Amino acid sequence: MSTSSRQGMATRAIHGVSSRDPQGSPHTPIYNTTTFGFESTADLLEVVDGNRPGSLYTRYGMNPTIFALEETLAGLEGAEMAWAFCSGMAAETALFLTHGREGIICMGDAYGGTLELLESQLPLLGIKTHLILGHELDRLDALLADGARLVFFETPTNPALELFDIQAIAERAHAQGALVAIDNTFASPVNQQPLALGADLVVHSATKYLGGHSDLTAGALMGSSELLMPVWNWRKNLGSMIAPETAALLARSLRTLSVRVQRQNASAQAIAEAMLRHPRVERVLYPGLPDFPGHDLAARQMQGFGGMLTIEVKGGGEAATRVADRLQLFALAPSLGGAESLVTQPCTTTHHGLSPEERTRRGISDAMLRLSVGLEDVEDLITDLEQALEGS
Repeated sequence: MSTSSRQGMATRAIHGVSSRDPQGSPHTPIYNTTTFGFESTADLLEVVDGNRPGSLYTRYGMNPTIFALEETLAGLEGAEMAWAFCSGMAAETALFLTHGREGIICMGDAYGGTLELLESQLPLLGIKTHLILGHELDRLDALLADGARLVFFETPTNPALELFDIQAIAERAHAQGALVAIDNTFASPVNQQPLALGADLVVHSATKYLGGHSDLTAGALMGSSELLMPVWNWRKNLGSMIAPETAALLARSLRTLSVRVQRQNASAQAIAEAMLRHPRVERVLYPGLPDFPGHDLAARQMQGFGGMLTIEVKGGGEAATRVADRLQLFALAPSLGGAESLVTQPCTTTHHGLSPEERTRRGISDAMLRLSVGLEDVEDLITDLEQALEGS
């Protein structure tokens, strides 16, 4: 972990790279280079054998632009090391193949692609996966005793914003020799620091808040060198390396991460409070609301309540669809974390692949609309929501 980790989040995001460009650029240039030459075979072997750091081959991640990004990513999560990937799913896949071969427990809800990977694809490779819901935490100890060695969960979850106590779950997992990995995409490092709370690994879809502009696709995995070094070969041989151009874009985005997320936190809180008062809204799910079931936990383990909220529209799924279709500033689109506000109906996008029965079991109703709050003026966003609700 860089000494810069003792500094504030915004400082680390801007000054998180220990080595500076020899030409004086404040940012590491894009080394759009596949391979790097050496003065001698002895020099090459020093890098190949890991005796000294150096650039070698971009598919391996051994590229200055990628190195600089990974140093900043590690600093943001207070981690010793970080690996960058071409997507969040690539990062999760490498994580599961490295540390989940003895069995994976996925707690609570998760992104639909993650659930599909865990439920349908990893078992084809002989990897046992166990999907338990938030109210089934009493099963955790038995599954750990049965041999599962990786506990994975989102907090807050997608799309109901359910929260899990990271410290308590980590203590239970560690007592039985298991690792804990947190998908910190929804919270971002600004709002939550899972490693400091006892988690072993943190994964991100960097496409979302870390990227922040809906113009890149990337992933990240952070943790100790002991846990990340075994991931390296999976990333290399699965071909899931981030491109230098994307790494540079992501490094650019990280410099504004703190101010973006803080603004989104404040706007989401205001929108949640406005929607709570609206007669056509059945329910508002947002950790910043005092009556939200996980509010007290959020206040303890988060530094901000996030830019994501979910509303449930009165009248069911068809009413929710009409509201989504009437919105003008909220773009009807999947994904999240960008400068522009987005709306999605989980039953039609993120969780469309689940059966209606499974969505019901997970508490994902057709009336739900998930809002990703952007950087627009919050008064305009509230007005947009009100006109869509009233006209539906």
